[in-house]
Amino acid sequence: QVQLVESGGGLVQAGDSLRLSCAASGRTFNRDAMGWFRRAPGKEREFVASISWNGDSTYYADSVKARFTISRDNAKNTVYLQMNSLKPEDTAVYYCAAALRGYVGNGVRPSEYAYWGQGTQVTVSS
Repeated sequence: QVQLVESGGGLVQAGDSLRLSCAASGRTFNRDAMGWFRRAPGKEREFVASISWNGDSTYYADSVKARFTISRDNAKNTVYLQMNSLKPEDTAVYYCAAALRGYVGNGVRPSEYAYWGQGTQVTVSS
């Protein structure tokens, strides 16, 4: 059974940092692109960041560019999202997703991804 399990969420103050992790099991994703999405209360799911299979291509939503960094460790079958300078508007449930190919272009479309995690809550207080 393929599983993506996110961790690292929590309650922080504006300006703080968090690092989210997404550990995959049941299948090796070291040849597949990965992405992070989020869903804020009352809003649609939105793209956050994506990374190609070998990390040579990354893409970010404008709202998180220069604050968030996506990375991966293929030996651990894990992808990360380092979030700095957090803002209250970053409050959301964060989901990781895995594609079935090494590149997904900018990766903004949820339909590019075949597997999804259950999400981890990030709450940023002002």
